[in-house]
Amino acid sequence: MFFTLVAFLTVIGICVVSHEGGHFLAAKWRNVYVHEFSFGMGPLLVSKQKGETRYSLRIFPVGGYVKLEGEDESSEAGNSEIPCDRALYAKKPWERLVILAAGISVNFLLAWLLFGSYLFANGTWDLKTAVVGKVMEGTPAAKIQLQSGDIIKKINDMEIKQWTDISKTLRSVSDNAVEFIYLRGGREVRVKTDVPVSRKHGGRLLGIQPRELRFSLIQSMSEALRFAFRMSSDIFSSLGRVLLGRNKEEISGPLGIAVMSGEAAKQGLWNFLMFLGLINLNLGLVNLLPFPALDGGRIVFAFAELVTGRKVSAKFEGTVHYAGFVLLLLFIVYVTGLDILRLVR
Repeated sequence: MFFTLVAFLTVIGICVVSHEGGHFLAAKWRNVYVHEFSFGMGPLLVSKQKGETRYSLRIFPVGGYVKLEGEDESSEAGNSEIPCDRALYAKKPWERLVILAAGISVNFLLAWLLFGSYLFANGTWDLKTAVVGKVMEGTPAAKIQLQSGDIIKKINDMEIKQWTDISKTLRSVSDNAVEFIYLRGGREVRVKTDVPVSRKHGGRLLGIQPRELRFSLIQSMSEALRFAFRMSSDIFSSLGRVLLGRNKEEISGPLGIAVMSGEAAKQGLWNFLMFLGLINLNLGLVNLLPFPALDGGRIVFAFAELVTGRKVSAKFEGTVHYAGFVLLLLFIVYVTGLDILRLVR
């Protein structure tokens, strides 16, 4: 439990501080008055005033915020001690866009750097081809004398183009006797062997692993960018299924993230860093959604002013974001309930 808690606080701490730190630095750059930089929500635990900003730690470690002058209607007119030109809503639309998008940008940047570091240090499996990397002893693959470098071309006359085709095809066969065609040094080899269903895993295990690919630093960062785009597509697809009510199991709240943080940390440093990158990517994408109270919702208002030249009433925008914040709190309660039910089961 303690190990899981430490892992969770590390993940949330890095994600929140980096996200809010992006807003903070961008606000300072554009000379916006920053009242508070907080990690956590709810009642105050401890705080320290440094210059014009109070740095605080609050009781619930499920988020954080940077409180800017002029970000809501109550402070739009400015404080008697704070110049009006230091309020967020006194800034030009492009400046507000930079400040609002800075947190998301830092999350994306951190995710990309973590993915690239992982690939540079560990490489990855080649799933785009069906080239054998390793053969496990005592398995059907060893019986038919598959070797590293062999290329599987067909299984029961079904063409194999990439690694995932192997397991997909083996799942579809009805008989234990399976015929394989593979290439070795340009020569085609045809062989037949039994691939029984594993009692432990519930599927037919051939006993091979894909080959490992190693990258230079530049290649690693390039591959990391492609990986981030693929993961972003998967995340949005999962979110779409959740919103349509098709799969509630794909979404987790703070409790679910805590459990996954502990599991990732137990698997070693690099797996934990990869998980941290995924959480940063998720956080950035969720905040990019054009929903009130999220950065994406605020960006919509700033972008609308940039395009139309007309500023939306701060009172109206504040009301919209407040309503969105209430809905987000209710949603967090809902997904936390789902997390509890999964843990109980």
